[in-house]
Amino acid sequence: MRVFWHRRDLRTHDNVGLSAAASGTVTDEVIPVYVYDKEVLSTIGDRQRAFILRGVKDLKQRYKELGTDLLIRSGTPEEVLTEVADEYNVDSVYYNKHYRKRRRNRAQEATASLDENGVSTESLTDLVLVGPGRLNESYENHSRFYDDWDDVPKESPYPEPDASAFVEIDTSLTVPEVETEIDLPEAGHEAARERLGSFCAEGIYTYNDTRDDLSAAVEDPTSAVSRMSPYISAGMVGIREVWEAATEIHRSVEGRQKKNIGKYRYELSWREHNYHLLYHNPSLPVENYKHIPNEIRWRNDTEDFEAWKRGETGYPLVDAGMRQLRQEGYIHNRPRQVVASFLTKHLLVDWREGADHFRDLLIDHDYASNYGNWQWIASTGTDSVDVRIFDPVSQMSKYDPEADFVKEYIPELREVPPEKAIEWPNLRPGERDRLAPEYPEPIVDRNEGYERAQRVFEEALGKR
Repeated sequence: MRVFWHRRDLRTHDNVGLSAAASGTVTDEVIPVYVYDKEVLSTIGDRQRAFILRGVKDLKQRYKELGTDLLIRSGTPEEVLTEVADEYNVDSVYYNKHYRKRRRNRAQEATASLDENGVSTESLTDLVLVGPGRLNESYENHSRFYDDWDDVPKESPYPEPDASAFVEIDTSLTVPEVETEIDLPEAGHEAARERLGSFCAEGIYTYNDTRDDLSAAVEDPTSAVSRMSPYISAGMVGIREVWEAATEIHRSVEGRQKKNIGKYRYELSWREHNYHLLYHNPSLPVENYKHIPNEIRWRNDTEDFEAWKRGETGYPLVDAGMRQLRQEGYIHNRPRQVVASFLTKHLLVDWREGADHFRDLLIDHDYASNYGNWQWIASTGTDSVDVRIFDPVSQMSKYDPEADFVKEYIPELREVPPEKAIEWPNLRPGERDRLAPEYPEPIVDRNEGYERAQRVFEEALGKR
């Protein structure tokens, strides 16, 4: 008898560990198990927790369709897996590797307990296309990482195991509902495949051209970008499924379309890079990745941080992004970068504060990508530029020239001409009060904030 321990891999399709567990002889039937680990689940926000638990229920239903069931038990993996192994006379437990320190520790504790009880364990690489251990330990920037990563052949998706591979069980135990104040995407593998199919039928062909077009994002939020991130981060779709879908189209087209699809495939490599960083640097979420010789003089002003969280900084693109986060649990990638840069540079608030706030509110929070990307934006991570600062005014002028995105999320500015909304931080106070008296004044001067950030980071890097 074998157990497959589901973690953040809430699917039966393209699941490397599940396929390995189901590849035994007829007598090696598989019991799928999900451990409802309250301590681990408490480390993510309510929104994502609600989405994940809906995914668990969808997975349970899929197993029922296969003539078995998902065995759900509450406790730590060490306790639950040892109890299940004893109860069902299990010989071996299979699971997929994770790279977060807490999850690594959980797996090590479970493995040690099972080993003491004569149960073997096998862990497999499923979360990424290329196992982090296959590449060099460090790369100075993403381009260097990508060159090596791209050379490694990528596996095809794994098929769903046949129903005969599973033990016939039936249990009513399930996971609780988590209340959330926002609408969540439909959970589960089928919903993920529908979203992927819709994107591959249309949006992927123009991805590079439209991915930063914020007007297009307002007009049709699911065409300009893939919106696959909630499903990938929750493990409701296999990364090999996504890669293969994009690659098959990439092979079939030429010219501009090939460039657009190639960009989407390239963007997937950033997630791979962040997991590589986390694998080799478990302290990535709490310590600067890059050696910085002098202390960064963060201001960490509480009032500024709260204004940023509320979307009331007086910088329209920043505030629109933060309000989208609050309302939807998601931020389009372009304003996601702008709001992070504004917090860490113009306001000089420590990147860890912003990353933790994202963790609490994002549906698509991905442990490695969240902290790795925040470090990149904060100039403490892997970047070829020493000090990168996104100017929120020029970013809005370039990516939201008609203020469509801004006006979607900031009703106070809907009657303001686009050119005035773009220049809002540069307008005279009297003009701002006349145009939109209910919208906040800028909490920091545009030039002063930029120059202060440049000075602080250059001093920290020893360049002044």
